[in-house]
Amino acid sequence: MTGKQETVSLFKPKLGGADTGLQKELATGNESFFTTTPFDRKKRLTEIVAKSVLLLMTLLMVIPLILIVCYLLYKAFPVLSLDFLFTNPTRGMRAGGIWAALLGTMYLVVISLLVSAPIGVLAAIYLSEYAGDNWLTRIINLAVVNLAGVPSIVHALFGVGAFVLFARMGRSILAASLTLAIMTLPVIIAATNEALRAVPMAFREACWNVGATRWQTIRSIVLPNSISGILTGIILQVSRAAGETAPIMFTGAVFYKAISEGDPFAYGLFDQCMALSMHLFTISTQVPGVPEAVPYGTAVVLLGTVLLVNMLAIVLRMYLRSRKKW
Repeated sequence: MTGKQETVSLFKPKLGGADTGLQKELATGNESFFTTTPFDRKKRLTEIVAKSVLLLMTLLMVIPLILIVCYLLYKAFPVLSLDFLFTNPTRGMRAGGIWAALLGTMYLVVISLLVSAPIGVLAAIYLSEYAGDNWLTRIINLAVVNLAGVPSIVHALFGVGAFVLFARMGRSILAASLTLAIMTLPVIIAATNEALRAVPMAFREACWNVGATRWQTIRSIVLPNSISGILTGIILQVSRAAGETAPIMFTGAVFYKAISEGDPFAYGLFDQCMALSMHLFTISTQVPGVPEAVPYGTAVVLLGTVLLVNMLAIVLRMYLRSRKKW
């Protein structure tokens, strides 16, 4: 019994001294025991500084944008109306509206999107899911990245040679749309490639283990889980295609063209068209005596068109992203 008692006493905690003081501090809830050290205060100060700097950078980026939009709206307010949207320019483009330019921009953006989106997505699927990591694939990826940095005027000259002259399309909406599609194709490929690679490899392996083919895996698992990232590339495509001037100036856009007002099918694929970006450039630099509000109104409509398309794509992307299971 004595041995057992001695053994137990060896493991019995001895309360007293510093331990007793610690227990009293904890029992009374004295917060002074957990005082912050200089190291903790330094970390907290660093966190506050970093957060403040990042907030300042965000405000420096957002506030000028808001000021620019408000300034444009203020200057364009005298001409903003439905008549401005659905009537053609008159009096040498010194009066009237922008219907012909607005409809032409819609044609160019939609047709270029219908061409570049499928090709870009399919090319990205091949590069991400089928092509091996070899010298040819690396050259293709490098070419896509370099093509995204080519100036728009170079794409315009390519469009003139490839579509206007070689393919004998003439200066037309189709030639201009194909030029815009070539220009925006690298953005869609790069965005789609990143979205596909973001899907976990475990998803693919689970499908392969149950006997699914590679295409069945891509169609049923990979694409549905990467559609939000693909839409990001398409949003960038729409924004750039609507605002470009040089590619369409050489391949299909004209100074002035009268069309039926309010008719959404007033243009044909092989017709030349007006465009908002070129119309804004024209009335700002080439036409004297234009009222000050007209160029600002054209800029606001161009900006609003891009924002509207982007907003619809963002809403769709958020809806698809909310349906993700991971």
